[in-house]
Amino acid sequence: MLRDANRVQPIAALPAPRNPKEFSIRMKVLSFSALFLCMASALAAQGQAPATPAAAKPAVQGTAAVAPAAKVAVIAFQAAVTQTNEFQRDFADLQKKYDPKRVQLKGLNDDIDKLTKQLQDQGTQLSDTERATRARTIDEKKKQLDRDSQDAQSDFQGDMQQIINGVAAKVGALMTDYAKSHGYTLVLDASDQQNATVLYAVPSTDITKAIIDAYNVKSGIPAPAQSAGAAGGVDAPQPQPSK
Repeated sequence: MLRDANRVQPIAALPAPRNPKEFSIRMKVLSFSALFLCMASALAAQGQAPATPAAAKPAVQGTAAVAPAAKVAVIAFQAAVTQTNEFQRDFADLQKKYDPKRVQLKGLNDDIDKLTKQLQDQGTQLSDTERATRARTIDEKKKQLDRDSQDAQSDFQGDMQQIINGVAAKVGALMTDYAKSHGYTLVLDASDQQNATVLYAVPSTDITKAIIDAYNVKSGIPAPAQSAGAAGGVDAPQPQPSK
């Protein structure tokens, strides 16, 4: 029947592409649960349009009703956010902000190592009271280092999340406009490799780089110079108490 011919068939999920090399972010707080606005509703609305009664408008002989074609894209959304010039610039600034704290924690950790070695080397020459005093001093410094490290890490992660959220919101808005202007009816996120919903996609459907390039042009922010810290991880203030 004509109504059946107009019915839109479900779109099969496409598997994950090989994403561009992502900017390494090892923080557990990074969570990109929001990849927005897939325009399937527009397609569904077209498919639900009632068929014209035959008496009012006879169907043309030999012409089959054609459902609107689906156009699907995939994006590695996390990479799209973290590879923008704006994110990399802000991340570099964040590392500089926490450099003094990192130096302070390293100094405290080195002090603990030094005192521990002295106690081990001189332990037999010290009185019981002196050994106990030194051991108590080392223990107090370890507790201080642990507290300071946790506080610095929590502050760093909070600042990092603010940067991610701000850039992700703007990248998401640009992605939605890009999808609409290019006629995509559905955009799938291929970021999560552990719980992948996209197992394969033709490379031509991957819009990650196009979104990054478009965002960089719109923001007008030049690519920051790469530094040794940016090439490594994001485990900011990190010295932990020596065991």
